[in-house]
Order: sequence, then structure tokens, then C-alpha cells
Amino acid sequence: MDLPLSDFRKMEVAEFDTSKLLAHASKQAAERGYHRFPIVDVDSHHYETEAIDEILEYMDDPVIQQLARSARQATAKGPGVLSPGGVGYQDMGGRVMRYSVRGLEKTPKDRHRDIHLAQRWMDAIGIDIAIMFPTPMLQLGLHPQVEVEVALARAYNRWLCERVLAHEPRIRSMLYLPFNDADASYKMVQEFGATKGVVGFMVTSARYRPVHHNSYMKTYALLEEMNLPLAFHAGYNWNDQTVGMMNKFISVHALGFVFYNMVHLANWITNGLPERFPKLKVLWIESGLAWVPFMMQRFDNEYMMRSSEAPALKKLPSDYMRDMYFSTQPMEIKDLGMLEQTFRMLKADTQLLYSSDYPHWDFDLPSTIYDLPFLDETAKRNILGGNAMRLFNLDMPVGKMAAAE
Repeated sequence: MDLPLSDFRKMEVAEFDTSKLLAHASKQAAERGYHRFPIVDVDSHHYETEAIDEILEYMDDPVIQQLARSARQATAKGPGVLSPGGVGYQDMGGRVMRYSVRGLEKTPKDRHRDIHLAQRWMDAIGIDIAIMFPTPMLQLGLHPQVEVEVALARAYNRWLCERVLAHEPRIRSMLYLPFNDADASYKMVQEFGATKGVVGFMVTSARYRPVHHNSYMKTYALLEEMNLPLAFHAGYNWNDQTVGMMNKFISVHALGFVFYNMVHLANWITNGLPERFPKLKVLWIESGLAWVPFMMQRFDNEYMMRSSEAPALKKLPSDYMRDMYFSTQPMEIKDLGMLEQTFRMLKADTQLLYSSDYPHWDFDLPSTIYDLPFLDETAKRNILGGNAMRLFNLDMPVGKMAAAE
């Protein structure tokens, strides 16, 4: 008698292992010779909610801590489908099994679970250094209580530094900034800016605080002084009235992950922040690349007609954009001719950084860059690792140093 499908799934789950899941990626890495040069992933993720009990131990406010613990218990018993993304969009209706079975994967007890899981996918894909971000917390900037964002952000940052970054040099992070509180963001940079494994700071883009507000200037100045890049990580908000007019997740994902970064970049340039902080390195993450040429052309055209409204600028908006950094994922590759022009316009050889966005449903392997026919070997190596090593002042991985020699 044949086993029912549910029993087959149980057997698959019991044997689930990230290394096996990424067997084809490992084959790609070997065939393309990634061992010959460093590969840095500037945007990968873990699910911090799996360690929420540990994270809450680091929370200073006992009241918010208790509220968080009670909410944790309530959520564990609930249906988990009440949020806009909670009805099967991110896991493609259950087809992306690494979401549902990740919690069952077995790891040794010698180091933190997140370290082992990260090493497995990094080794399989061919990644030497991964800059890791949270996942559910990317929506924290929309929380109605600012003090909750601050408390969770500090607890998470302390946990990440002590439990993960301190024990694995291959994992780095740009720590979460509670951007709804400018003073708390400044203190966060002061407290963690020199901590092991911290290579910069990250703002979640789905929020409603303008980046040019004067309260943020001291934070930008401190980041510039410490030579720490600032990243804006894209996200979406289906509850936004504009985005809410879309009735399909494909539309929300296509536009929502671009919209907020476009707004922040427009404000950043037209308000003269590149002139005020010329040495502050800015990175735009997980909004793809197709929007960059549009922004360059559109704002250059507007600036030439209304330059009096941006008196701080000394060059075209597109020139300031070419001084910024962009991550590749999710890279639009349907038209290679247009992609090549996009690379040219943003100076990809020096300003573009590879990102996988693993383990999300739309993650990109290094081959998305390595296999592009219009890139020479030097450009491939720069985008896959060299640019990130320069931006974040990273040391060459020991194994790759020997290979290079």
C-alpha cells in the first residue's frame, strides 16, 4: 500500500539539510572556479524570530520585554495569516520548502544555530563573507510605537554581536538603526560602531521619516567620521494607501521594494546630503537595478530646469548617484542589452555589489553575475567581492589569499 503524500513530506523533512538543498549551486561554484577569488554577499538573511527568546533576554525595558513575550506566546497559537504577507506569498504557496522546514534542520551544539546554518549555505553557494540582516524586523520601522522599535533594535543588535558576530568572522552585519528615533540611532552608532563584525549600519526603507531631517545630521557625521557605510534596505508596505491599490503580490513586490528607496534617494540628493557628507558611503539594497537609470535621467532633467530648488548641488544628480553603491538583487536580466547599459550608467565595475538575498524565494546565485557575457573577468571579480572588500575594509579570506598567490 502506497504511503500518502503527507508521509512522504514527513520523510523529506526529517532528512532536510541546506547542503543537499543547494547541491546544484555547489556544482556551479566548482565549475566556475569561485575558489580563485573572494565572493562577498552584501545582503543575506536569517530569521531572528527563531531566537526571539534569546533576543528578549537582552532587552532593557522589562515592560516591553513582558509584552513581547506574551505576544510571542499568542502568535505561536494563532493562524499566522492575518498580515498581508502571511497567506503564502513569500513561500510561493508552499513550494519553497526551506521556509517551512528550516526550523527542523539539525545543527551541532558547539556554536550558535544561526552560525551553522549560515555556513552551510555559504559553503554551498561559494560565499566567503556574508553580511547578514534580519527578516521580520525589516517591517519594524512601521511599528506605531517608536519606543518598541528602539527596544527591539537594541536587544537584537546586542544579541547579534555577542551570540553570532563575535564567534564567526565570515559573518558580518550592518546593524539595524531605529530610524524613527534620531537620538537612539546616534547612540546606536556610538555603542556598536567599533564592535567586532559590524561593518556599517542599515535603515529599513519602509518608513515615513525623511532622511534629510536635521535631527539625523549628527548620526551621518558620526558614520562619516568612523568610516562606516550607511545602507537603505528596501521593503514594502501593503498598508500604504498607494501600494494598497494593488491587488496582486507580484505588483506589490515589483513596485513596493523600489518605491521607498526611490523616495529616500531623491531626498538624499536634492537636499544636498552628498555635499554635506562627501565621505559618507551610501548603499541601496534589494531594490534591483532597473530603477537607477530612470532616476538618473529623470532627476537630471528636472534639475536642469529647476536647479534653484537644489542650491547645494555642484553637479548633476546622476553624478552623485554614481558615487553611491548598489546591490545586485533582484537583478532584472530579461534584456541583457538594457542591463549592460544599466551597468554602464551606475559604474558597476566599482559601485555594484553582489547580493544573494538568501534564503528568500527570489535569491540570486553568484552565477547571475559571473555568467553575464558583457563583463570581463576583472569586472566579475570586482562585483562579486572586490568592491565590497574595498567598501567595508574587509581582509582577504585566508584560503583565497593562498589561491591568489
